[in-house]
Amino acid sequence: MIDRRGAPSGGRRFGLPMAGAGGLGGVAAIIFVLIQLIGGGGGAAFGVPDAFGPSVSSPDYGEIPPAQDPDRDLKDFSAYVFDNVQRTWEDTFRRNGERYEHAKLVLYNDAVSTGCGDASSAVGPFYCPADQRVYLDLSFYREMQSQLGANGDFAWAYVIAHEVGHHVQRLLGTSGDVHRLGQKDPGDENELSVRLELQADCYAGVWSHSVRAAGDLEKGDIDEALGAAEAVGDDRLQRQATGTVNPDTFTHGTSEQRSSWFSEGDDSGEPAACDTFSPDDV
Repeated sequence: MIDRRGAPSGGRRFGLPMAGAGGLGGVAAIIFVLIQLIGGGGGAAFGVPDAFGPSVSSPDYGEIPPAQDPDRDLKDFSAYVFDNVQRTWEDTFRRNGERYEHAKLVLYNDAVSTGCGDASSAVGPFYCPADQRVYLDLSFYREMQSQLGANGDFAWAYVIAHEVGHHVQRLLGTSGDVHRLGQKDPGDENELSVRLELQADCYAGVWSHSVRAAGDLEKGDIDEALGAAEAVGDDRLQRQATGTVNPDTFTHGTSEQRSSWFSEGDDSGEPAACDTFSPDDV
């Protein structure tokens, strides 16, 4: 894990504006962020790359000393989940005679430089395929709870497992295939993006199945993950942001689709059950 959160006190926070600062505010701001949250980051077949650019400064301040870290427990939990998810996929790849290449986890505040460009916290948690890293600003854990009611540690675990799912898609060549298909027929980009995101949801469920098999699930954990999946459905976020829903602009899937595909992975525990590309209707 790489910890870049050690910014000096009083530093400006990129991303969500302060009250009265203008621009997006309150629920509208967090909905903008969470439309991108669990979106796969740069190159994952949805619009986040537009949020990357050279204009965001992102100094590397290093790691916060444990005794001074207000998010020490959340940091440790995030690292544990990230490593556990990757061990699950390492075992899965090994059983299939393949080698799993580990991604890295980067924690940051405000802004960060990545292989996909510079990004502010407004991007939300994301995976960058260019450097094979998952990027997390831990403040989103609290914002998920306060703004969307996505409560609980396992809701956050679902976010992390989803992002690792995008890494798996890169290793398997799925995301590359989707990118090429989208370039070939731009009219299919949104539908392909939805199918890619739903597969990552299903992969998150495959991991939760392994946690259940190990006897490590607690009562209510799956409900927390399902609540998070439903909270970030395109239809729910659009309705909260604008009062209307436009299916033609979906990039991640509806609340029902996201929770359903997570359940598919959780019930089966098999990556093969996560074929979101073959059905006519996902």
